[in-house]
Amino acid sequence: MRLTDFLDFDAIKPGLSAGNKRSLLNQLANLAASRLGITPAEIVATLTEREKLGSTGFGHGVAIPHGKVDGLSQIYCLFVRLSEPVGYKAIDGKPVDLVFLLLSPPEAGAEHLKALAAISRVVRNAATLEKMRGARSRDALAAVLMGADERDAA
Repeated sequence: MRLTDFLDFDAIKPGLSAGNKRSLLNQLANLAASRLGITPAEIVATLTEREKLGSTGFGHGVAIPHGKVDGLSQIYCLFVRLSEPVGYKAIDGKPVDLVFLLLSPPEAGAEHLKALAAISRVVRNAATLEKMRGARSRDALAAVLMGADERDAA
């Protein structure tokens, strides 16, 4: 599975201002809900429940909040780059500024894991993270993500 299979390129947001983790999760839920036609409350509940199991802060300034939401017909992902990093209780203790929200239908067990793996392949590359932080527009971010996806799929 590749990032281009499930990332909503039109929903990429550079320069989102979040303030803190709770606000970030709420904003992500609102963005996704407006694209998917489900309620933000369902998404926030799913993300909050998942965070109770352990932080989805991946490290190196990256977070991948994720969960399974009733009513989805396919895996959905959006990406935001924060204008200022927020504390996230990431595994390396560093604040987060690059965030992938991943939502899946409840029955998408293996596919959900494949999508998480596709995201983690992209964000494991330090040069890609640097390019993501340097991209100034949605189109530039999309180009970086597509390029990383192509490289990692090869």
